[in-house]
Amino acid sequence: MLQLSISHIVVLSLLIRIGFFVFGLYQDKYMTVKYTDIDYVVFSDAAKYVYEGYSPYSRETYRYTPLLAWMLIPTCWGGQWENFGKYIFMISDLITGIIILRLLSGISIAGKKLTMNKVIILSSIWLLNPMVITISTRGSSESVLTVMIMLSLYYLIIKKSIIASGFWLGLSIHFKIYPVIYLPSIMLYLATSGTPFIDLPIVKWVNRTNVKFLITTIATVGVFSGIMYSIYGFEFLYNSYLYHLIRIDHRHNFSVFNVALYYKSALSEITESSLNFYSGNTEKFVMLPQLSISALILPLLFARRDLISCIFIQTFAFVTFNKVITSQYFIWFLIFLPHYLARSKLCSQSQILKGILALLLWVISQGSWLYFAYQLEFLGISTFDNGLIFSSCFFYLSNCWILSVFIDDLNNVS
Repeated sequence: MLQLSISHIVVLSLLIRIGFFVFGLYQDKYMTVKYTDIDYVVFSDAAKYVYEGYSPYSRETYRYTPLLAWMLIPTCWGGQWENFGKYIFMISDLITGIIILRLLSGISIAGKKLTMNKVIILSSIWLLNPMVITISTRGSSESVLTVMIMLSLYYLIIKKSIIASGFWLGLSIHFKIYPVIYLPSIMLYLATSGTPFIDLPIVKWVNRTNVKFLITTIATVGVFSGIMYSIYGFEFLYNSYLYHLIRIDHRHNFSVFNVALYYKSALSEITESSLNFYSGNTEKFVMLPQLSISALILPLLFARRDLISCIFIQTFAFVTFNKVITSQYFIWFLIFLPHYLARSKLCSQSQILKGILALLLWVISQGSWLYFAYQLEFLGISTFDNGLIFSSCFFYLSNCWILSVFIDDLNNVS
């Protein structure tokens, strides 16, 4: 029987990524539907503007930190350099998987380390996942973000370096806002790592260790954002941060709020002032339950019990209740799934059927949405009223139930 080692799985995952990348080059050249993500074209165009001495925001729809455009400047050099960004994304994707391997190797359950076979199987959820590989090889930048987040956890849990961990989390928050929801969890996780400043309820959670982490994180965000603001001014703040608070996407959006926002955008005039207030602020109101659950309630419940599993459930909840959900967003919580499953009872014989049902619901509800989205975008059939609204609700309710399964499962893990 063939025994796979960690080096085997890493080499295999690298070869698969190279294979996907090469096929993508072929598809881009010879097929009607292109393999390369439109976002990669946006990144490359923004990098070209920077290379020529202009703002990356001269490229319409570029809504990211200028750091990303700076990273991709070599794409302007022509030839195979045009794929430089994809190389960066694939390498980041692979490094993320290697960090997942390292974190899994450090887990102890009932005083015992995970077996090598279990580490390899769990890490394969990321390293050999075709969805993960497709996203990075098509030119999506999510893997750059995931490697920052995983480096933060690696330095926190394995290396015990508070400053390095805070730096990487701060950089990830600068890169894309949502990792800020991990800050309360890590602060609570570190609450038992030192002597509290004041021994009073709630206040006793504050100590030198988590204050150092907080200061490092905030300082990192401040320094990088300050530099970008000094160069690009308000357009940096608006496009990188403020835009995402009012963002409305009608395409490629799994969110249950998608249809409501679609109809909102079509409203020409609402005479009732109270109705106008609520409909005009839909995208702001939906953030209240999202942030309450993902950034407050879940950290209070689980952060000190199992940090990475808590972060997994936080991220799953954040995506579920977000007003915009695309396939790339699933990557946000998939990086933590191997760690969560390492301790989960959903993989046990008594709970395996519930785990399979959760997986099937997640896949089928996505499939139903994609069916109607395909009709809308490729066939030109309007499916908002008679398909997308129902499939979006199905996907949302399925995710809510799956979230409850995860919460109940983690609550019962000793």
